[in-house]
Amino acid sequence: MSDTSTSANVPTTNTLRHAVSAAIATVTDPEYPDVSIVELGLLESIEIDAVNPTITAHVGLIPTFGGCPALAMIAADVRHAVEAVDGVGRCIVNWLPRPVWTTKRMTAGARRTLADDYTVVLRRKDGGLRCPVCGGGDVDDQSLAGPTRCRSIAWCNGCRNAVEVMRN
Repeated sequence: MSDTSTSANVPTTNTLRHAVSAAIATVTDPEYPDVSIVELGLLESIEIDAVNPTITAHVGLIPTFGGCPALAMIAADVRHAVEAVDGVGRCIVNWLPRPVWTTKRMTAGARRTLADDYTVVLRRKDGGLRCPVCGGGDVDDQSLAGPTRCRSIAWCNGCRNAVEVMRN
């Protein structure tokens, strides 16, 4: 299918790509229901295979960790959202090995929401941590074993709160 349409009823590839992207942006992370997977930087690619009679959307996602137990749930949510897009008959989700996900893929809004609503902090470029609760810099790593493989635990000596650290 070309990017221009000969029939008003047939969406263009670009129109479908935009609609699929918007649908994926509604999918939230199972652990952070206020943050979309797009804001977390998981969306890598969208390809539209416009072979009639079924238009297939191929969605490439980057996992935060390959063994993340939420991958199947996220893929199912993406398939459901994309297959609800008018004109898309099927969605295939692929978890891509490259590029490797890092916290640099996250939007500023996702970083703020994680800090404000979930007390999750990201490591600064200098390796230090700033507490998302009090803003203090006296934060020490406590355990590499966090609630999930993508997070570890730290302790703020200033406000005496445990905080989670999003791992790269």
